Parts: sequence; structure tokens; C-alpha cells
Amino acid sequence: MENNLKLYLPLNFNQILSLVKQLPASDKKKLIDYLKKDTIPDKDVTLTHFASEKVLAKDWLSPEEDEAWQDL
Repeated sequence: MENNLKLYLPLNFNQILSLVKQLPASDKKKLIDYLKKDTIPDKDVTLTHFASEKVLAKDWLSPEEDEAWQDL
């Protein structure tokens, strides 16, 4: 259900919430499913990010690395 229509509606959160509340239950379910699929990152990706941060910091936070980047 993808289209190329670009629409700008200057709505605030409460206005959007009011519109969503007016949707039939089946459309609310579709919206929730779409938002979950489209906006929530895969849990494993997030965990990998945090796990790799400490490992990468060992290489990044060194005197040799500071020296290599000092002219930038």
C-alpha cells in the first residue's frame, strides 16, 4: 500500500492522536503493525551496537589513535 503522494499536514501530536482514535479497530491494528515494522529496530541490532561500543573504544581511545587524528 505504498504510493508516491507527498502530503504536508501541519498537525501536532494531539491532533494526530484525535484522528487515530477515530479510526476503526481494524485500521488501528494496521497502523500499529506498520509502526512496529517501520520504526522499531531489531532488538539484536541494538544489542550488537552496545556490545561493540566497548570493543571499539579500546581501539579508538588510545594515544596512537589520538596522534593519528590530531591534524583533523
